[in-house]
Amino acid sequence: MQTQSDADLLSASAALVDAAMAAFHPPLPLAVAFSGGADSSALLLACHARWPGWVRAIHVHHGLQAAADDFQKHCEQLCAQHGIALKVCAIDARNAQGQSPEDAARQGRYEALDGAAQQDWFSVDGVALEPVRSLALAQHADDQVETLLLALSRGAGVAGLAAMPSHWQRAQLEWFRPLLAIPGRVLRDWLCLRGVGWVEDPTNADQAYTRNRIRAQLLPVLEQVFPQFRSTFARSSAHCAQASELLDEQAAVDLQVVGTPPHIKPLQALTSVRLGNVLRYWLRSIYGTTPTAAQLSQLMQQIGVCTTRGHRIHIKVGRGFVERRGLTLDWYNS
Repeated sequence: MQTQSDADLLSASAALVDAAMAAFHPPLPLAVAFSGGADSSALLLACHARWPGWVRAIHVHHGLQAAADDFQKHCEQLCAQHGIALKVCAIDARNAQGQSPEDAARQGRYEALDGAAQQDWFSVDGVALEPVRSLALAQHADDQVETLLLALSRGAGVAGLAAMPSHWQRAQLEWFRPLLAIPGRVLRDWLCLRGVGWVEDPTNADQAYTRNRIRAQLLPVLEQVFPQFRSTFARSSAHCAQASELLDEQAAVDLQVVGTPPHIKPLQALTSVRLGNVLRYWLRSIYGTTPTAAQLSQLMQQIGVCTTRGHRIHIKVGRGFVERRGLTLDWYNS
């Protein structure tokens, strides 16, 4: 039997979700990445309640476990019940050699969401719908904390410690994470208040995955020691995001000076911190690759001692190699 205190908690949870949705202003129509789990179910139904007729759902079938077919059926039933247009995308999420299973699934999922969102859409009655302009993901405050802790464990810089952005652009779409300030339990309360069920991914309980160990073992301790850790960690990530943006602005200015491709002589005139910053920016913005700390250090050292015409630079960096070509640097992966 539900007590008054239980009812008050559910009402407080509902108010938090309603406040997050009131602050969410995506260009419509909006597609929601819908796994069938509690988080994406709450996001989909909250969006549908606010913008009826303007919200679509995309379900990615990873094909990695037997329960995946049941996930799809649940998504189809819920969307049919609420009259929400749904697309199902089947992907091969098996990881390549040297790639983690999580990274393979994430990359496959984003590519599938990109493709599905930009296809033609039809209502459950077969009526043509307007093209999707935005896409929303259901990561919440606990996911953000897990991302930050993983970044800390890997010795990430400010870009990594910025964790997950709440808004960005990709493939001509506006992408959003409107629930990053909401704890996961609040979303479950919101669904319970409405009598809505969801599916539980059995892998969420598998503590072979680092994220699951963080969720099961670290977050409860943080809750006891630092009750406001979600909001304070979020502020730290926001500070890191601002610092990362500032570093990128400085790197863009320095890249104009050293040129594209970068010339070795003006690179040598930079301080070590600006040299490392502009090299990271060049590799990421032009080639989409990121050096390890050891690779960047080796490259910076070689640039510093490159004072003769015959000095050779050929260093493994990211997914390819940086080498000297005359007066400049080049990167290739062929």
